[in-house]
Amino acid sequence: MKLGFQQSDLDSSPGQSFDGSFRKSSISGFQPNDLDSSPGHSLDGSFRKSRSGTSTHRMSNISASSKFVPSSKRVFKGLKDYARKLVDLELFTQSLEDWVVENSSADSNSGEQSFRSPFSIDELHKLDFALEGVLFQQLFRMPSSPYTSDLQEDEYLAIEDFLHAMVDGLWRTFWHKNGQLPFFVACPRHPGSKFYSVEKAISRGRLGGLCGAALISKTGRDLQIHWDQVVEFALFKPDVMVGNELGFSSNTICEALFYGFHILLSRCLSKYSSVNSDSIFLLVVDSKFGGVVKFGGNLSKLELNATNPYQSVAEWIKLHAEVCVSPVDRIWNKLGNANWGDQGTLQLLLATFYSIVQWNGPPRKSIASLASDHSLRLQKRRIECRLIENENMLVSFDQTSRQQGEIVELEDNESPSFRKQASRLKLKQGEILLLDDQGQGQTSFQIQETLIGGNCLSYSAISLEYPTELLTLYVGAHPSRLEPSWEDMSLWYQVQRQTKVLNILKQQGISSKYLPEIIASGRILHSGTCKKQSPGGRCDHPWCGTPILVTTPIGEPLSSIVARDGPFSSEDAIRCCRDCLAALRSAKMAAIQHGDICPENIIRVLDTQGGKSSFFYVPVSWGRAVLEDRDSPAINLQFSSSHALQHGKLCPASDAESLVYLLYFLCGGTMQQQDSIESALQWRQRCWTKRLIQQQLGEVSALLKAFADYVDSLCGTPYPVDYDIWLKRLNRAVDGSGERGKQIEEFSVTVRVEDVAESSGTSGGRTSYSC
Repeated sequence: MKLGFQQSDLDSSPGQSFDGSFRKSSISGFQPNDLDSSPGHSLDGSFRKSRSGTSTHRMSNISASSKFVPSSKRVFKGLKDYARKLVDLELFTQSLEDWVVENSSADSNSGEQSFRSPFSIDELHKLDFALEGVLFQQLFRMPSSPYTSDLQEDEYLAIEDFLHAMVDGLWRTFWHKNGQLPFFVACPRHPGSKFYSVEKAISRGRLGGLCGAALISKTGRDLQIHWDQVVEFALFKPDVMVGNELGFSSNTICEALFYGFHILLSRCLSKYSSVNSDSIFLLVVDSKFGGVVKFGGNLSKLELNATNPYQSVAEWIKLHAEVCVSPVDRIWNKLGNANWGDQGTLQLLLATFYSIVQWNGPPRKSIASLASDHSLRLQKRRIECRLIENENMLVSFDQTSRQQGEIVELEDNESPSFRKQASRLKLKQGEILLLDDQGQGQTSFQIQETLIGGNCLSYSAISLEYPTELLTLYVGAHPSRLEPSWEDMSLWYQVQRQTKVLNILKQQGISSKYLPEIIASGRILHSGTCKKQSPGGRCDHPWCGTPILVTTPIGEPLSSIVARDGPFSSEDAIRCCRDCLAALRSAKMAAIQHGDICPENIIRVLDTQGGKSSFFYVPVSWGRAVLEDRDSPAINLQFSSSHALQHGKLCPASDAESLVYLLYFLCGGTMQQQDSIESALQWRQRCWTKRLIQQQLGEVSALLKAFADYVDSLCGTPYPVDYDIWLKRLNRAVDGSGERGKQIEEFSVTVRVEDVAESSGTSGGRTSYSC
């Protein structure tokens, strides 16, 4: 990575800058200040929009820029001197406190604080839904007595156990359910000091000198803990809100920034630190309340000043750093238990989640995928509570003459049909599903297992008429329960809209080995008597009219494969690129763009044809496909194209650009979590300008690097992708065939497809374009 300065220009004299100037974005018309942040209100009630000239609003939830690495011995020595000299917290606070007080006070006109919250309410809602049923167990209670002088040991034991409970619960939920936890908790006395466990600090009489607790990454280098291993830092204070009832005191914020700067500096000077981020989350708690300070910035913009390092760092923070401060909220209740489901604790959980992402990469299960089960749990709860919907109100099944307030004992065998309905909300292995298909009548499918991964709940199933092939079965949201929420709308896109898109492809005679094929679609036929008034109507049964989509082939999402097996080899990456381009070219014949290329929406399929087992790749989840100008693609802050993020529309090369980001991820590139469109665009600008994507792909394949260069030249332009030329090159690299990407062949239709797949009024034409 090059920075825009010469080594000869660097010294540690006062005022000498070693700022690296970046080239302008290749994304036409992009200005960071023109873009709002992610939708929704921030926790301080204000819209999270960027401000020109305000350093506290510039960066993402996890910084999009990579870690600054000193490129000369002189710069390295200057930063090392800073790490040694910046040890006086009082001097640091004096140089920064006025600025912190100014930015902490609310604007008299708008009422908005300059320090925005690092999280939106929508993010916390999604995390809350995702963690439903997850057990976080803090064994050491936080003492709530006002006489804390005699309870300091208990307080530190409680904060240590609280951090361990958070990271253990998040790791087991999102990354790996079993195995060793790659983190532990240790406590330092001051920047640069050794780390101790609370028990060891107590035994050595050093508990009073501890400044907080740190979440440490296990690196395996040696037994000694280094500051560059700090994943997250928790500052423990007697009272975080002294003299300030609305949030953190200015002294508390300054102290958090003090430790945050030392952690960033340690990462910068480290030869071993693997984290590729320039931000740190700092938890600030006392025995009752707590919150989050997010701090980060590009250290290449720090002007080294040997005579006054405190003023130099203060100026860097004011002009170039990012400071986000969350509201202060209750963490522990009066019994010392953590309020895991409340806003205050959710803020700390989300900060810890993002910190783990910085060090260990994206989770195997995303927050969105786990939160999407909320609507299913809600529907099941409605049945368990024996409620049905009647117009605009909920009416009980059991409207009897029992007196109001009477407690009634329910016998175990009172309502077996009710229990049967509740259990069918999530299908189980071996269950038979009867599908009412308008094209061919009733078809039966047997559930084999629940498919883990991807963006929605799906199952593997077999057709009872042709049980030799596994199929993918999607269950949609019940029409009467299609709430205006993102969980239920995602099911609508996955089932109803994807059915429409796949039918269009089939009606136009477009089929390909690399495209999903619709086998059946329709509504569930439930057991018992159906009281619907018309063929298209539905009765009061909770599953009556629920839409179903059955497709082929079936495979494993790339997100799960990478989480389990690590980055792709050169051969697999090239094959994936070839197969995805073949699918996109076939869809282009029907003027369809996918609009949601990401690891969850590409599956790897086992190919047993030809006597030799191999894999091929298929883009699935075509529900967000763009058919006409008014359609909007999915917005994925990590994988959407720049044009989609800026304009909410696709350009002709948008799918190819998303494919490049996918290849970058598959080849070991760091896909950092983003929290706003602005930060996502900044990441893309930085990667394309500094050719980070091409460098990463070039280490795997010169052909993939050339493809990334080609896509870079098309980003945001009206020019289409030349699929044929790149398929020819990729085919030659994969199997030596130069013309396979341009074949037009007769599609072989089996009896299964002819008898089962024409379930949605599709064309019976058999001539199709195959890749």
